[in-house]
Amino acid sequence: MANVVVPETQLISKGKAIPLLGFGTAEFPFVSSESVKGHLLDAIRVGYRHFDSARVYQSEQPLGNAVAEALELGLISSREELFISTKLWSSDAHGDLVVPALQRSLKNLRLEYVDLYMLHFPVTLKPGECTLPVLKEDLLPFDYESVWKAMEECQKLGLAKRIGVSNFSCKKLEKLLSIAEIPPAVNQVEMNPLWQQQKLREFCKEKGIHITAFSPLGAKGSFWGTNRVMECEVLQEIAKAKGKTLAQVCLRWVHEQGVSVLVKSFKTERMKENLDIFDWSLSLEELNKIGQIPQKKGFLAPEFVSPDGPFKSPEEFWDGEV
Repeated sequence: MANVVVPETQLISKGKAIPLLGFGTAEFPFVSSESVKGHLLDAIRVGYRHFDSARVYQSEQPLGNAVAEALELGLISSREELFISTKLWSSDAHGDLVVPALQRSLKNLRLEYVDLYMLHFPVTLKPGECTLPVLKEDLLPFDYESVWKAMEECQKLGLAKRIGVSNFSCKKLEKLLSIAEIPPAVNQVEMNPLWQQQKLREFCKEKGIHITAFSPLGAKGSFWGTNRVMECEVLQEIAKAKGKTLAQVCLRWVHEQGVSVLVKSFKTERMKENLDIFDWSLSLEELNKIGQIPQKKGFLAPEFVSPDGPFKSPEEFWDGEV
């Protein structure tokens, strides 16, 4: 299969368009930096141009090394061919720590700027190292104004071309928009056929916020994921009838909802399969069947819930969007 050219869409804010299919880099437990770099080079070779990172993933340094090596090898002609995002971890979600955190990420990435810098969660932890699991006693109230003002400063300084958020509910987006000078360009959230995010998608479309979907296959086997997507009989039947993999059906469904999507595999053949979603479509009947799948959120973020913290339950954390 020849390298696929991934379609792009322009964000409401100016800058490089975002490729509609990107490569995620979250891997727990962590694997070696050299191994991750090799997989990222493979992803560039087969056609991925959108790479999503985060401080907590420990993937910034291998991604930076992969980009540098891809340039040396001629796999890409310039850094501008890539759309690279990373995220602010919650221990740096303090007004005075945001810009230094991005500067540290840029050093790890060996870049002068990222195309998108996101708040990883609407959560603040005590300042310190980026560690998992989160200690409940480290949970603090989230100061929207000081943190977002610092995020805006990242964009004004040219360290980030756009700024955005991740794991924000409609209610939290409303609060952020009420104080923002620069609105978030993107909200990166869990989305797949078993958690379709209809309400949030409609809200974000109205507000001009682009959605990027993570866990489009349910993140089976991860501590934040669910097996339900890959075991769904409706999706299995559609995949068999179309001669596609279940993963391809999920990715195509997300793509047809008008959002971008992140997927990750460290197997080269699977990387290629996951890119092969742009020259076919789901029928209206298939879309209707997927639309009738019972909905249940997979990622509840229990690590940010505590009787003594800002959020007492998953329902409170997600503002009832569970």
